Amino acid sequence: MNILLVEDNPADVRLVQEMLKEVQFPTFLTTVDDGEQALAFLRREGQYRDAPWPDFILLDLYLPQKDGYEVLSEIRRDPALRGIPVALCLGSEHEKERLKAYNVSADCLFVKSFNPERLTQIFLHCRAAS
Repeated sequence: MNILLVEDNPADVRLVQEMLKEVQFPTFLTTVDDGEQALAFLRREGQYRDAPWPDFILLDLYLPQKDGYEVLSEIRRDPALRGIPVALCLGSEHEKERLKAYNVSADCLFVKSFNPERLTQIFLHCRAAS
């Protein structure tokens, strides 16, 4: 499974890398650290011309350039991208964040914490949805 992680916090990138070591899915992780890079990656622009097509996107909400809400909105408007499952990464389970995430058509939500089992559930859910 090719995963695009859009995350600007190095500690959270390491957290996801550690969780991926724990899950039972063979994965290849590509990381970009802002919303503009994520869209360039997905659209195969510039340095990302030969990038692997992601099967799944883990998208942080709070990013430089474009935030996760803006990135997800652009993904959902683009016919070439809208079919890629996206999990929005939340810093907490605040109800306001959850509602806003679902309003921009996130496939699932992922609260940042070391929970490999939850990540496996998300992979299974998104694989079934695609």
